[in-house]
Order: sequence, then structure tokens, then C-alpha cells
Amino acid sequence: MSSNILSVLAAAAALLVAASPARPASLLDPAKPEDALRLNRKMTCSLEDGLPVIHWWKGAMLSRVPGERDRVLFNVQGMNIRQCGSVSDPKRGPGFRSVSREVMLYLDPQTNEVLRRWKNPWTGEEVEVIHVANDPVNMRAPMFAYGADGKPAVFRGTFVKDKVWTSGEAPLWYDNPLAGAYQEYVGNNYHAMEMLNSFTDAKALLDPEVKTLPSVSISWARVSDWIPWMKMGGRAGVVVFTTVGKRVASIDDLSEPLRSEIKANYPVYVAPPPLDDARPNETSWTYIKKIIDSRRAAGAGAAAGAAKGAAEGATKGDPP
Repeated sequence: MSSNILSVLAAAAALLVAASPARPASLLDPAKPEDALRLNRKMTCSLEDGLPVIHWWKGAMLSRVPGERDRVLFNVQGMNIRQCGSVSDPKRGPGFRSVSREVMLYLDPQTNEVLRRWKNPWTGEEVEVIHVANDPVNMRAPMFAYGADGKPAVFRGTFVKDKVWTSGEAPLWYDNPLAGAYQEYVGNNYHAMEMLNSFTDAKALLDPEVKTLPSVSISWARVSDWIPWMKMGGRAGVVVFTTVGKRVASIDDLSEPLRSEIKANYPVYVAPPPLDDARPNETSWTYIKKIIDSRRAAGAGAAAGAAKGAAEGATKGDPP
């Protein structure tokens, strides 16, 4: 899940706020900007600064190719670990910022084993599987009770009896980090859509004494271009992720093999980034680009070293 979807969920400017029945003064009021901000924050993380919150999800990744049946390529399991910190502004009032990092694994659809290699059924090539390891995935800017334009924050939630849910979409369209500098002429822009729904108990959400929601259920879906490590080139088609999940209390509550894989290979992901983290956000595409660039540089260095050694050997009369 990207920082865009976090911003969508906590957005202070968007669609309609569902009407809800009158509530006692002791409960948070979605119509008040300061309370709307707190409701957004509780759905995103916790009212307690620095408290880690974990969202976990599992599901599948499918292919969609024109003229073909959709097929399940992988099962997936992922988690996002985050924390929030309070901020304030003399004009915009109280606010908060969320910082996080996330892992998602591609699993064999029959055995749920973590895949290291995968044979591409369209190209016949066996490729290395590069799992999602995005660090950080931070809220790009703090959310406040009032926007920069002075508009009050709203809570984008729907109340039905004792339940409440939020729903958001993040349409993504930007320069592809793996493409050249001429995308405005030839295309190749990164194009995706993320959709996230969250569900919780209305009483706990509206209770100002409940700083961290004890139960949140989520559904996350994504439509995007082919994953770069699949090496699909310019073939037509997209991938579709469909998952469900929930908030869990700790890393130990994650399902296998996600729990063991994080502890063995992604140990930094057992805690969120620091609250003052100012690094640019990582995406699956920028993460894979770093890996490709690093390996190309290492390969070029090794080739240059071998050429230099051969040249020195030839100068000394040794066989190259």
C-alpha cells in the first residue's frame, strides 16, 4: 500500500460525510474539524504518539490479458507497520503525520511457499522474484484540522448502526522510474489504481477515551502494470491484487510465512521509521530500480576489473 492511500483515508478534503445520528457531547463529533481529524487519525494509526500499529493482509495477484482468461499467478501476504506523531500549526490547528514501512511476499498459489524463482508462462524465462520491501511509506505532509485553504477537516466515514467504514481510491499516474526521460512523447507513464476499505466498531471510534482501535478490518485491491521483475517488456495486460486483512497487535500475530520471513530477512520492518523521518518514499518500482542499478554497477565493475587484469597480464607477458 502506498502513502497515497494513507492520504486518501485520512484526507481532509474530499467526498461527502455520511450523516449520523445525534451523539452525546462526550463522544467525538464528526462535524467538528478537530474531532474529524482525530477520527481520521484513529483509523490510520493511534491517538497515542509513537505507538506502533500493524495492518496485515492476504490474498492473490491475478493477471488480466486481452483475449485470455484471468489466472492466479501468486498468493500474497503483506503488512504495514506505522506510527503517528502530533504536530500543530498556529493557523491550521492540531494535526498529525504518519510514518510507515511495509513488506509484501509473493507466494506459490498452491503451497504458499515464499517464491525465490518463477518461470514466466508468457516468455518461458525463469526470473528472480523480488518481494515488496518499501521503506519508507510516509504521509507526504501532515494532516491538520484545517486545510491550507482554511477548509475544515472532514471524516469520510459511513455510519450504519454500530459499524463505520471508510472507503478511498488512489489513482496513480506519474513518470515511471524505470522509463526514460521522454515519457511525455512516447508514454510509459506508471499507471495504477489502489482501493482500500476499512471497517471498525462505531462506539470505539467515537469514544474519546479509546486512543487505539482494538479491531479494524480492511480490504485492499490494486490494478497496475506488470511487476518489473516479471520482465514482461511491452506485453499487453495488467495485474490485479485482491486482499483482505485486519489490524494485529504485534509481529508475532502475523501469519506464516510472513512472520518468519520478516524476522529472518527484513528485521528492520519489526518497527516503524522514526517520527521525524524525512526520506523520500519508496515504491515497488523505485525499490526494484535500486536493485537493478546496483547489480548493473557491480557487473560493470567486475567486467572492468577483469579487463584491467587481462591487460596487465598481457603487458607482463602472461596469458590473458
